[in-house]
Amino acid sequence: MTDYAPSSGVASPAVVDLRSDTVTKPTPAMREAIARAVVGDDVFGDDPTVNALQERVAALLGKEAALFMSSGTQSNLCGLLAHCGRGDEYIVGQLAHTYRYEGGGAAVLGSIQPQPIPNQADGSLKLDDIAAAIKPDDPHFARTRLLALENTWSGHVLPAAYTTEACELAHSRGLATHLDGARLFNAAVASGRPVAELARHFDSVSICFSKGLGAPIGSMLVGSRPLIQRAHRVRKMVGGGLRQVGLLAAAADHALSHHVERLADDHALARRLAEGLAALPGVTVTPPQTNIVFVQVSDGRGPALLEHLKQRGVLATGLIGLRFVTHLDVDAAGIERAIASAADFFKS
Repeated sequence: MTDYAPSSGVASPAVVDLRSDTVTKPTPAMREAIARAVVGDDVFGDDPTVNALQERVAALLGKEAALFMSSGTQSNLCGLLAHCGRGDEYIVGQLAHTYRYEGGGAAVLGSIQPQPIPNQADGSLKLDDIAAAIKPDDPHFARTRLLALENTWSGHVLPAAYTTEACELAHSRGLATHLDGARLFNAAVASGRPVAELARHFDSVSICFSKGLGAPIGSMLVGSRPLIQRAHRVRKMVGGGLRQVGLLAAAADHALSHHVERLADDHALARRLAEGLAALPGVTVTPPQTNIVFVQVSDGRGPALLEHLKQRGVLATGLIGLRFVTHLDVDAAGIERAIASAADFFKS
């Protein structure tokens, strides 16, 4: 089911915003769902809308329980702190979001030591590297407690066979497993696999509603009841207890009902954008699997291209190469405009 219209949430039709799928605005139908939400005080546990959403997401991912979070960073943090204690260690990719882009929260707030190891080109961690990073039970070492993976990773879908092997390795060595699944629904749509299958071997999973699903705010941590109980306590400590959160839960619930299947449209637009940009001189494009397109421009002209696009109302980011992200507020005309604007840059 879909209810979206690309023009419904864009602040200005003059702008094609490809910076991230976090820039989406609630659709009119989502706003109506928010307005109709029945709410209560979630700190007392009596907000019926968030309670129903938590039950729905837990069942959808094949887990016992779930807990609404204000952000993916908070969800990952509460998950890590629910798994690990002071002096424990988690194994994570050198380029993983939990390690690189979340302010070092696990170390700062939980005294959890990260053990980063190299990400492969597809975002995976070599099984041999994981095994080698697990510390022996010796007072000289931090206690290795957790393996954290990410799916999607820079828009790449982790192979299902790989995640099975990695989790089996971790479990065989006494480690728990956590999945940063901020864009797990993109992975499910791209791979044609149910999200429960992608989450099956993980002890905890964090998913995000405010990226491709288009909700204004919110994430969810899922796992066993005991783990979610521990995460609930952590969420309180980091200031994550919310009151009439049903307003936000209604938006997330609407997104699950109406915005999952349409992720395939974002993926198709990303492929079209990649195709158009790859045809330009001096441009190298990483073929996208989902909704994120990475571009390298020769001769150091990437920043100049970004500025050129910005002057023509096309926004992208350039932190690691150039990154373009498709989402429900971008349509085919916007993609063609982005390609044409980039082509004009190289002509000039």
